[in-house]
Amino acid sequence: MKKKLLALFMGSALVLGACGGGGDTTQEPADNGGNGGETTAPADNTAAAEGIYAQSCASCHGQNLEGGVGPELATVGSRLDAAGIEDVIINGRNAMPGGLIKGDDAKAVAEWLAAKK
Repeated sequence: MKKKLLALFMGSALVLGACGGGGDTTQEPADNGGNGGETTAPADNTAAAEGIYAQSCASCHGQNLEGGVGPELATVGSRLDAAGIEDVIINGRNAMPGGLIKGDDAKAVAEWLAAKK
């Protein structure tokens, strides 16, 4: 019984440690590549969203969206639209804590994931 309880606590700590993290959420503004304030191209948005995902989400959802501790996201766009995905990112759902990604970053990742069908 003690081994099962210890395994439960260790598993919970692993999940919370992998998905929680974050720490200092203040970031310096991203360098826009010296484009003089021009809007970012869609390809740049995709690359940015993939980078944000890799940094903030892949530890639970897998590098290739295959799932792991968290559910797979390879086909999340067939279940949720961008607004629904952004709501989950901001507010959390089930074991996923909210607020791991904020603002425009959350919107970019949500739009990128919504295209995964």
